[in-house]
Amino acid sequence: MLEMQIQPRFQETDALGHINNTVPAVWFESARDPLFRLFSPELDVHDWHLIIAGYGVQFKRELFYGQPVTIKTGVSRIGSSSFTLWQEAWQGGELAVTAETTLIHFNYQTRQSRPLDARHREGLGVWLIER
Repeated sequence: MLEMQIQPRFQETDALGHINNTVPAVWFESARDPLFRLFSPELDVHDWHLIIAGYGVQFKRELFYGQPVTIKTGVSRIGSSSFTLWQEAWQGGELAVTAETTLIHFNYQTRQSRPLDARHREGLGVWLIER
């Protein structure tokens, strides 16, 4: 799996003293950059080829300020025009949050999905995991 280290910021905490539940989704999006580059190498939003079909987040335990968080990202499914990512947030050796996100290879001019080509499949396949 791809790994990215996050150092939680104080501003990401909430009134209960842990990382706010909206923050891991932002971290997960940031950790998807290497996969985004398979479709838009320069991350140019004017030349973007993906759209989110859906995502779900499950909280296993709280995350806290002052301790690094490791975000792990893998590809759990490759379809004809879409793929699904599995992501995990770990802190202190414990799994804290999981997420599953489905992205579609998309043409914004025609407003339709596009088949994944061999280059995309090969790039995504490097990060393919079994769940």
